[in-house]
Amino acid sequence: MNNVSLNRLNAFVAVVEAGSFTAAAEQLAQSKAVVSFNIKQLEAELGVSLMTRSTRRLVLTDVGERFYRDCQEVLREAQEAIDTARKAHAGLSGTLRITTTTEYGVHAVVPALAAFARENPLLEIRHASSSQQEDLISERFDLAIRLGRLQDSSYRASLIETFDIVAVAAPDYLQRVPGKAITTPDELGRAQWLGHSRLPSPRRWPLQTPQGGRTTLEIDTPAAMIVTDSASTLRAFALQGAGVALLPEWLVRDDIHARRLRRLLPDYRFPTQSVYALYPDTRHVPEKVRAFIDFLRAAVRTPRAMKKGAP
Repeated sequence: MNNVSLNRLNAFVAVVEAGSFTAAAEQLAQSKAVVSFNIKQLEAELGVSLMTRSTRRLVLTDVGERFYRDCQEVLREAQEAIDTARKAHAGLSGTLRITTTTEYGVHAVVPALAAFARENPLLEIRHASSSQQEDLISERFDLAIRLGRLQDSSYRASLIETFDIVAVAAPDYLQRVPGKAITTPDELGRAQWLGHSRLPSPRRWPLQTPQGGRTTLEIDTPAAMIVTDSASTLRAFALQGAGVALLPEWLVRDDIHARRLRRLLPDYRFPTQSVYALYPDTRHVPEKVRAFIDFLRAAVRTPRAMKKGAP
């Protein structure tokens, strides 16, 4: 495949993603006539129509839909090969596109990315914060850092670290609890819970007892009074005394130490959670992806290494 063919594939993908020839031309810094010519030549070479055009919109044909997905993979692999070839003594180059949740991004990924960027000044970092489970291929992300159980087997996954989750509540809320104490799983189950919308089944949780045995936390309240889709918002509601929240220990550690929140049933343990790096399952994993996964894994084990200027 020569450079002309790659340019035509790139033009086709740009038109599909931009939604028009005009927008694609602006994105590619080309004239609309050049983009239109490349698409016409591509269709002529393939002998098929990739899209239907009207004055209002472009619609992919069935062949165009399949060809678009294939083009994304071809262009990704071409960019990966270019990035690898351009690797120099100054470090990695090209662009690393990464998405994380806001909370874990601030806690661990952003400090690691900043340190990683200092070591690789030719590498452009593009970071996005989102609670959604993006399609890495269509959104053109190299890497996603996600918490919890893996659901999509179409991605490769690499374990970064594990962490504890804890039940917390503000002293103001606990003052309103009958008896002013939550000391058993049964009492915790009857509390007013704050819900996380991304948890598939928050009504039952296995617990490890102080003696090392097993029990189950049954949440008796019929529904959470407040439901939200982010851990940071859940924490904010808990700080306002709105109820009990189940949150990552690293997110509420400072609040517990400052007594803004109280850890409930501290001698019991909820199931350990995991942090994974997810990336497309391609034959050639870019060096920048492998390098940052290793860097992040080392950074979370030695947080001092992420601090600017740390020896």
